[in-house]
Amino acid sequence: MKRDSLFLKIFGLFAMMFLLINQSFAQFQLSGEFRPRVEYRHGFKNLVTDDDKAAFQISQRTRLNAGYQLENMKFGLSLQDVRLWGETPQLVASSNRMMLHQAWAEYGFNEQFSIKVGRQELVYDDARIFGNVDWAQQARAHDLALLKYEKKFKLHVGLAFNQQNDLLRTTNYDMTSNYKTLQFLWYHRKIGKLGFSMLFLNNGMEFKKVENNADVYKTVFSQTIGTHLTYKSGKTSIYGNAYYSGGKDASDRKLSAYNTMIGLDFDLDNGFGLGAGWELLSGTSQKEKQLNANYTNKSFNPFYGTNHKFNGFMDYFYVGNHLNYVGLSDLFANVSYKTGKANFLVTVHLFKAANELVEPVLSNTLMDKGLGTEIDFSLAYKLNDFASLSAGYSQMFGTETLAVIRGGDYKATNNWAWLMVTFKPVFLK
Repeated sequence: MKRDSLFLKIFGLFAMMFLLINQSFAQFQLSGEFRPRVEYRHGFKNLVTDDDKAAFQISQRTRLNAGYQLENMKFGLSLQDVRLWGETPQLVASSNRMMLHQAWAEYGFNEQFSIKVGRQELVYDDARIFGNVDWAQQARAHDLALLKYEKKFKLHVGLAFNQQNDLLRTTNYDMTSNYKTLQFLWYHRKIGKLGFSMLFLNNGMEFKKVENNADVYKTVFSQTIGTHLTYKSGKTSIYGNAYYSGGKDASDRKLSAYNTMIGLDFDLDNGFGLGAGWELLSGTSQKEKQLNANYTNKSFNPFYGTNHKFNGFMDYFYVGNHLNYVGLSDLFANVSYKTGKANFLVTVHLFKAANELVEPVLSNTLMDKGLGTEIDFSLAYKLNDFASLSAGYSQMFGTETLAVIRGGDYKATNNWAWLMVTFKPVFLK
């Protein structure tokens, strides 16, 4: 089926729905999103050498969103196409790029209590543990049931069980990048100037091993519990996180890890703002791994958070990398400026390993823990009510230690630049 024809049919279906719904006492909205992004990469996510040529690409996300509400029922649908410019021929006969990003229904038992089921985004607190990863063109969504109670406080309970194939026997699951089962509880309350949240996550991963020439499956569980706090008084905002993970990791190894963060933002006059903070994600000593085969995994995993938001925009840490390793210490400071429709932000990160690093050739020699300094510049400008422009430039000043553990040349120029335009029109309302 041709892509243009498919989009026209889907758009026509939504338009027919609108005409029918308009005759009743329902609320319906049809909106879209068109988001092309240009990127120059010469050191993004990993160090390069002077001989490496830079990468240049244009990616695009196109979405069609529909929302419908009638009395105590809500429905949401989001279809998206994610692609790189040029990845398909100009005369394409068929395409399977369109995907379902969200499709959910919510039923309200009363004004406070409801249940929401289906594919949906999860964003809680500062998105450290649960986030929609909106920077990624494909973003993140979960298949689960969500029980919600919201009145003087908010209490959410999430339940999920995943299957990869339609089976008649067993529940074996081979998708190692995803959880097999998940349960979480999130509590949030605001008391005056204090915002308080508690999160408990029971994360079940499928572990597979071979016994007697046969695959044996086992679901291993980790438990994460923690809090997110915010406090705002006048021009000063303070925020912090504290999480602990125990149980077993995805390889059935004992887990004991933690994450802490504290930060402060202060608004100055004339649109300026200052911020500073420190985050620590615990790691596993490489020396201990050498000496003890039954070592405990002490590396914290931020699970399903929007990790691009933290630890530098160049994604050197915890964006598909740096897991089950030496952890990270991130000392950061920023300066912001707001004027009219424009927002400017400059952030500096000082990175260090949180635990011991062993030199790979001289196994008894510990390396310096310093990993590098990253500087991020970003700009956001609102063009009008449905369009915005954003851009950024980042540079990583890596260390010899970073080059040893990740490859590349820390003396080379490692930088990244991007430009993105976002259109979010509302077609029908």
